[in-house]
Order: sequence, then C-alpha cells, then structure tokens
Amino acid sequence: MTSMVFIENTTFIHPPTFYINGLYNMQHAKYYYAFLCFVYAVTVLGNSFIMGTIFLARTLHTAKYIAVFNLAFSDLCGSSALIPKYAYMFLLENQYIAYEDCLASMFFVFLFMIMQSFTLLALAFDRVIAICFPLRYHEIVTKTTMTLIIVVMWVISATIIAVSVALITRLSFCRSTTVGSYFCDHGPIYRLACNDYSPNYMMGSIYTAFVLCIPFILIAFSYVCIGVALLKISHGAERIKAMKTCTSHLILVAMYYLPIFSIYMVAISTYLHPNTRIINSALAQAIPPMLNPIIYTLKTEEVLQSIKILYKRVKVNFAMD
Repeated sequence: MTSMVFIENTTFIHPPTFYINGLYNMQHAKYYYAFLCFVYAVTVLGNSFIMGTIFLARTLHTAKYIAVFNLAFSDLCGSSALIPKYAYMFLLENQYIAYEDCLASMFFVFLFMIMQSFTLLALAFDRVIAICFPLRYHEIVTKTTMTLIIVVMWVISATIIAVSVALITRLSFCRSTTVGSYFCDHGPIYRLACNDYSPNYMMGSIYTAFVLCIPFILIAFSYVCIGVALLKISHGAERIKAMKTCTSHLILVAMYYLPIFSIYMVAISTYLHPNTRIINSALAQAIPPMLNPIIYTLKTEEVLQSIKILYKRVKVNFAMD
C-alpha cells in the first residue's frame, strides 16, 4: 500500500516498492549478472588482501598507504553495496525493492563511489608533494595530515549524499515506480516524481561536480605540476624513477574517470540505448574496484616487497609450529 507522509501541511506520496528495470529484453542477461558476481568475488579477495597486507606490514604504515587502504576499503564496500543485492534480484527475477531499502542502497552506493574519487585525489596530493617538494615530503605528508584529509573527505561525502537522499523523501511518486537503471539510481528515481524535483536536479549537479569535475581537474593540475618538476630533473634515470612512482596512480585514475566521462559524453552527443548505458555504467562501477588491488600489487615495488616479507614470516612461523 502506498504510504502518505505529512510534512508542514504538505502530503508526500511514497510507494511501498520500486521496480528496478535493469536490462530490457536482452537475451542471456543472466550471464551478465553471473559475470558481475565473479567480478565481485575477485574484488573481495583482492581488496581484502591489500588491506590485510597494509595492516600487517609495518613498512606500509605510512601516510600514502593510509590513502591506499581507504581506497581498497571504499572499493570493497562500494562493490558490496552494489553487486550482491542487485545481482541476486535479477538472477531470481525478483526486481522489487522496498522504498526504505532503496534509499539506503542509494546512500551507500553513492557514498563509496564519491570516496573512490576523493581518495584518488588524496593520492594525487601525495604524489605531487613527493615529486615537487621531495625534501619537505615527510614534513608535509604525515600520517596525521593524511588521516585528517581522509576524515574531511568522508564528512563531505556523507553530507552531500545524505542531503541528496533526504530530498528524495520530499518527492511524491503518483505515477510510475519503474526505475530505468540497474540499481536505485538517483537520477532515474527523482525523474519519476510527479511534483517539483528541481532541488534534486541541483543536488545531482553538485554531486557530479564533486565526484567527477573538481577531483579530475585537481588531479590533472597536479600532474601538470609533476610534469614541470620532472622536466627540471637533469638525470634521465632519476626522471624515469620518479615517473614510475606515478604509474599505478595514473592507471587507477584512467580506469575510474575515462569510462564515466565517455558515457556522459556519448549520452550528451547522441542517443544511447538504455541497455548500453546500463552495461557500460555497471562495468565502470564494478571493474575498477576489481583491478585496483591487482595494479597496486604488480606495479608497486613497496607492496611486492612487503608481500614477500610477510610470506617468509608466515613460512617461518609455519615451519616452527
């Protein structure tokens, strides 16, 4: 039964459930959702492994790896908020979700998505200080500084998403409750409302600016500064060594931003079939969290060395037992 909420003499009509439409009339869609389940399993293993390595290896107890740990945590929680519930719904063809559950899901999915972006910005800050101000790096980028940056980012993220979700509760849904997405997406839901949703549109624009535009511009500016600093290094070997410290971060930035920007640009310039948009958006949200720990393991010498040390320690302890 549809619920009616009275706030300041205004009636808001809330449906008991939303219907998550997902992929429309697509053959073998279940294989796609099964693939997402596989991606989620790899994501859990990889990010848990990175978090465990950082926690156990004392050499990784530095400011930079506080941000890396936060990225792995955000990736793990973001995938957990998105994939299991919705894959389960589509595989069992039970695509109804309760109104309150939908809003809770929206909050957590977008919270961890924005934290992934913000953490990439924190890592860019680490790299620009390390290369542009190497003599002052340990003075500027301390554990306290990085922890404070991460905490502020969490507060800003939670505030933006909480306001966005709270504004959804002030919408009335008196027509369709079918969400044209693969999860409780903010835009497709507020556009279903039959009353004024301009505040929701404004918050959606603010969210897009904070998630995509501002972090990406700041990251791009940081690499301009890094590029200028590298040009001042006279020895080619030192320049290459400094560049290698940025490769992992650059790959992570490209994997996160390029798919999302490409979807936005194509959607603006031409008609994009809903199924195409859904598949691309889902992969853009699911694949980077799976690949991030693999890239950090294979591309970062510090992590590889820490893994080897931990492996030898476990092997010695096992032999002694």
